[in-house]
Amino acid sequence: MESVFEINEDEIELPIFTIDGEINRQYRRFNAEGTQLTVRLLPPHEGEDSNPMSHFLASVTDLFEYALRNCDDSDMVGITISNEVNIADKAIGISFRRKDQITSEVIWSVLGKVAQSNARLNALDKLIMTVHSVKMPIGHGRIATMATPLETIVHLKRSIVEVKTEENFLAHALLISIAKLTNDSNYVAYRKGIRYVLL
Repeated sequence: MESVFEINEDEIELPIFTIDGEINRQYRRFNAEGTQLTVRLLPPHEGEDSNPMSHFLASVTDLFEYALRNCDDSDMVGITISNEVNIADKAIGISFRRKDQITSEVIWSVLGKVAQSNARLNALDKLIMTVHSVKMPIGHGRIATMATPLETIVHLKRSIVEVKTEENFLAHALLISIAKLTNDSNYVAYRKGIRYVLL
């Protein structure tokens, strides 16, 4: 069982939540990762002057920071929180969005909807927090490819025709296409640029 401590100005504070288990799964085919945390939020410690509500808000904020620590800001992240003890409780979900869009306002709006509905969430029970993240490709304007050059493809593919002339490209392209349509015996020579017809 792992405890998470807050470190503030060289002062170690008591843990605000514990992690009872962590399971990580990689989905390489989809460039995704799933993490399941079994956590327990701790009540305010004796002697603390903090308000229970502010303690809960700080605990949940730190828990989300811990759960999303390995995600980049551009990753798409979806989160569900369910109660391990009481399975009848509905799971709380935050839909897929970029990690930098998961702010404290989003978290509190979801928790506020749960509080206003008939759903029940006992924050001191063991909670199962599942985080799914998908790494999004980030391009920088370059196309890095190991493809075959165009000159080679032109000779391999019959559907691509390279016009080998230095002037009158359109006229030569029309000559090649007319020769193909009329089954002209000189089509191959025109296509390879061997035989030119003077108009």
